[in-house]
Amino acid sequence: MRLQGKVAIVTGGGRDIGREVSIKLAAEGARVVINYANDEASASATLATIKEAGGEAILHRADLTQADQAAGLVDAALAAFGPRVDILVNLTGGMVQRRPLAEIDEAFFDTVMNLNLKSTYLVTRATVPHMAEGGAIVNFASQAGRDGGGPGASIYATAKGAVMTFTRAMAKELGPQGIRVNALTCGMIATRFHDDFTKAEVRTAVAAATPLRRQGNAAEVARTVAYLASDDAAFVTGVNLDVNGGTFFS
Repeated sequence: MRLQGKVAIVTGGGRDIGREVSIKLAAEGARVVINYANDEASASATLATIKEAGGEAILHRADLTQADQAAGLVDAALAAFGPRVDILVNLTGGMVQRRPLAEIDEAFFDTVMNLNLKSTYLVTRATVPHMAEGGAIVNFASQAGRDGGGPGASIYATAKGAVMTFTRAMAKELGPQGIRVNALTCGMIATRFHDDFTKAEVRTAVAAATPLRRQGNAAEVARTVAYLASDDAAFVTGVNLDVNGGTFFS
């Protein structure tokens, strides 16, 4: 119960990695605000799991590429569990589609950058005024932000690289306030993301080439988030932490 009494916002918290993060933070004692954009059924299932285990959580629906809706998410957290937010997990993001450069128009570029980078910026901006010393922000970048991503993932990789830089910048800016900012750069994690965007044979090949000889799973990522959000990581900030089984060494 490392997070007893803490208030946590998890964006993209309804399914896959977000679901496991929400469940883990609640199991550690946090009161969790689960934001989702579209998949209400999955978010509701996550909420039910937390409540069945005796945890506290609420759902909130918002498009976090919109400033007013990002602010509304924070307002909902304060109304439910105020007076402050202790933990922010910026998980909202996605590749949308794999496209080579010749097929990337401005609308697609903006969509991917807004989903991954702008949402992180907007929710962070809205949350920080309500954080106190000891607060923790955990962003989600990607191994793609380090190595450029796979075929057709250039804009996604670029956005995630920007999240990594934003993490470092915020660690410097918010450190004097006692707020820590870190990010995860996940590799091949078995989620719907790779079900949608990565061929089975590619996943098999990546797993075979990984020192641990497998894909990761969402629960392993969630445990890493809980560590970074807790006082166990009290002197850790500005880190983009690899969670990839050794696929890529930074």
